[in-house]
Amino acid sequence: MIRGLLFTGVYYVLSFVYVLVSLPFLALPGRGPVTAIIRSYTRAINIALHWIGGIKKEVRGREHLPEGAFILAPKHASWGDGFMIYPEVKNLSFVTGDHLERFPLVGGILRKLGAIVIDTCGGGERKAASLSEGMSRAREDGRHVLIYPEGHLAPVGYHFRYKPGVWHMQKAMEVPIVPVATNLNCFWNQEEILKKPGTAVIEFLEPIPAGLSKEETMSRLTHAVETRSAELIAEAMGTPVQPTKLLPDPQKGTIGQPDAETAKAT
Repeated sequence: MIRGLLFTGVYYVLSFVYVLVSLPFLALPGRGPVTAIIRSYTRAINIALHWIGGIKKEVRGREHLPEGAFILAPKHASWGDGFMIYPEVKNLSFVTGDHLERFPLVGGILRKLGAIVIDTCGGGERKAASLSEGMSRAREDGRHVLIYPEGHLAPVGYHFRYKPGVWHMQKAMEVPIVPVATNLNCFWNQEEILKKPGTAVIEFLEPIPAGLSKEETMSRLTHAVETRSAELIAEAMGTPVQPTKLLPDPQKGTIGQPDAETAKAT
């Protein structure tokens, strides 16, 4: 727990410092300076996670990253997985809800980074429109886009239903989807302060081409990410491979956890 508390303190200090460093560059044209600062920030978080939290990062499967634009669809298991992935992929945008814009100064940084900010308060039509607008900008700029298809942080050994928004993005952009598996939640689970020392793996998997049906794309994506993540979890814990279990989506604003009956059946 001491490691986790120390890392949390360093995390907030780094976040505050890098936000302040970014401010003078928000008024300048182009995304280059702010992008470089945020990449440096995520690398600093990775270093702190290693030396303070005791969690080392190993990246596998870089050969699966295609040339040109593509969509990254990672397992969403830990508050830290975005920090792990961001410095590994250049020209990366990401999909996020507009709740982050409520934090002071963060909205300006998100817009400068070219993030696709979804309007979660304007109803279904406005939500779809904001996603479409963001995709158009990303496609025009040739950027890579990161989206978490589960939409929620899954506990170790579980997953949520993969949402078809990623397929709609692929259909609109006509680019491959790169599934991403991880076992980071073995060491930093969901939003927990506790950090367990070990080597967390981020693995880019074989791309899923555009042009497939929604059903086939979602089936292939779910199977690829969950199967490989289960294998990485077993590798980290030194246990036999156990398929991940489906959980119902949690209520808005809560963290998903298995109930007693689900946990007993696992």
